[in-house]
Amino acid sequence: MMIMSQEQAFLKAQSQLAAICQFVREAGGKQLRMDEVERELFSQLLLVGLTLLEAHVVAQGDGDAGPTLEADGHPVQRLAEPRPCRYLSIFGELLIQRFVYARREGQQVERAPLDEQLGLPAGEFSYVLEDWLQRLCVKGSFHEAVTSLRTLLAVAPSERAAEQMSQRMAQHAEPLRAQQPAPPQREEGAILVVTADGKGVPMRRPIEERVRSAPRRGTGEKANKKQMAYVGAVYSIDPFERTADDVVEELDRRQRAADRPVPQHKHVWAEMTALAEGEVCTGRERLFVEMAVAAHERDPTHRKPLVCLMDGEAGLWEMQRQWLPRAIGILDLFHVLERLWQAAYCFHPEKSPEAEQFVTHRLRQLLQGQVGYVIGGLRRLLNHSDLRGEKRRTLQAVIRYYANNRQHMQYDEYLAAGYPIGSGVAEGACRHLVKDRMEQTGMRWTVNGAQATLHLRAIYLNGQWNDFVNYRIQTEQSTLYRRSAA
Repeated sequence: MMIMSQEQAFLKAQSQLAAICQFVREAGGKQLRMDEVERELFSQLLLVGLTLLEAHVVAQGDGDAGPTLEADGHPVQRLAEPRPCRYLSIFGELLIQRFVYARREGQQVERAPLDEQLGLPAGEFSYVLEDWLQRLCVKGSFHEAVTSLRTLLAVAPSERAAEQMSQRMAQHAEPLRAQQPAPPQREEGAILVVTADGKGVPMRRPIEERVRSAPRRGTGEKANKKQMAYVGAVYSIDPFERTADDVVEELDRRQRAADRPVPQHKHVWAEMTALAEGEVCTGRERLFVEMAVAAHERDPTHRKPLVCLMDGEAGLWEMQRQWLPRAIGILDLFHVLERLWQAAYCFHPEKSPEAEQFVTHRLRQLLQGQVGYVIGGLRRLLNHSDLRGEKRRTLQAVIRYYANNRQHMQYDEYLAAGYPIGSGVAEGACRHLVKDRMEQTGMRWTVNGAQATLHLRAIYLNGQWNDFVNYRIQTEQSTLYRRSAA
């Protein structure tokens, strides 16, 4: 049992505060620098916080609610001796001694009245400590997060505990997303946009290596140690009508137009291929199901144009046709432009005025809806030039890319309607959501660990972290103690 009463704890806290005040009085005479005073104050204030937290606990009693209690409709007995409960708070560690109840000695504890009264978490880490630690974990490595927290508070769980904590918390990510209301219509733009892309995550063992049906590698073929995370974003935006010349000029200046509309209520997330009951659930399909649900919730009556903006990956467009059939598919202009430069360098030196003229002329044609002219012109260059080897293969690949994606390259119509034609949102999401966190030096992920981190990082980037933490606490408390989640 706690050895101090609440009054004794208060007296101890007052003594600690008096010592802090005395330290401040003497700091000037000792010629301590401001930062030295600041660090020592923070360290001593943490001790005061731990003492006051203990005072709160002892005031709640020892959990003795009588010889018997009800638990799920049957009686349970108070065990003879109090049991310890370790609680790691932001101030330090508390060991809480309390009476618990079970059917008999040696069996599973079914009721702990003091735990219920205090609202203790399922594990030994406080909800505040979990919150602060996971805020660090979604930004950097588990090692850096644990080290940073330990430096700040002189207390932190192990790296392994931080990883396990991340996976437990992430189990609440999808339920929270499912119950989030759609943004208010008054805050939405006139066009609804979905966009998707893929980014490789370095894995300890990609899912493909664990599936028997996966094709075997050939002799000398290296294992692919990356697995795709498919990143999606849904947002709304107002129309922005432009001409081909406007776009070319903007690209030449490499500067966004000042009056360009801003995406509204952008939500991003990422899905990875995983095994569920022995079956492979592809990340692409999981992502598009989520995007289809989000698009329906934000525009249930289909009053707004729905634009799907992606690169040329055939698998992504197949998912679009299956899950978002009404969407207007647009091939990302920056991928188109990238291949125009590849074609230009087949004939002209890099960064030369001739290469720039080659690209500008054909880009303007594409933006004016003359996709067929561009494809035909490139084919004529291929047939009537003496290109050989790698340059010939590069030009053939560019022609094939444009031909395969021609139906998504009606840029004259898109510009006239004010639709976005660049997938900067998806590119940015891949970088911020996946690359900046998942590809740091030496990182190798399991599927479960990677997916958990991606879910939590998406919640953080979407500005939903506080709602998520509260939802997670309420859900766990209602499960542990049958409390209302209201």
